[in-house]
Amino acid sequence: MVKIENIKKTYPAKVPIEALKGISFDVKDGEFVAIMGRSGSGKSTLLHQIGLIDEPTNGKIFIDNVDTLNLTESEKTRFRLEFLGYIFQEYALISELNALENVYLSAQALGGDHNSYKKRAAEVLKIVELGHRLDHYPSELSGGEQQRVAIARALINQPKVLIADEPCANLDSLSSKMILELFQKLKNELNQTIIIVTHEPEDRVYVDRVIWLKDGLIEKIENK
Repeated sequence: MVKIENIKKTYPAKVPIEALKGISFDVKDGEFVAIMGRSGSGKSTLLHQIGLIDEPTNGKIFIDNVDTLNLTESEKTRFRLEFLGYIFQEYALISELNALENVYLSAQALGGDHNSYKKRAAEVLKIVELGHRLDHYPSELSGGEQQRVAIARALINQPKVLIADEPCANLDSLSSKMILELFQKLKNELNQTIIIVTHEPEDRVYVDRVIWLKDGLIEKIENK
């Protein structure tokens, strides 16, 4: 599903900063993988390369057998909408829109029938157990509920890969457990491929594999 080949990322400066120094690994279809390591190890930088938010200095990224770095900018935009679902630490919900509207926004960007993507948005909100909160605005939802809306939004276009950057960083332990169990449910019931960045050691019990980074390199790969 995802194949990373010798990814390097160097930021220009008086003394160039090597954030990633040659990362290679595969993520199988339907696998739940965590990227872990200390602050500054390159976790979020790596996730940004996989999610096509940033472009590496060197290397290759294949997603569903597509050489993503050879896509044009407009092709990358379309690819992100169709193949990738993003979940951010800060939820990134629009305060003026209710849960249903926040979720179908990504589907709306692809075009299509309005009633069809509204129906799909309601369906994915039920999957994340928020079918009773369709008309609620972000200010009326708890942090855990807002993150579940964000997960539903990421699922709306039925992406090949879900990508989550510290999805539980702003949540209490109970809400964090609920989100991670939801990821497991998506993996087990929908065969969803999921890649998350997390700094919480206890999150390891939920995933199939942990890729540990240190100073821009893979330190070790820990299988469950």
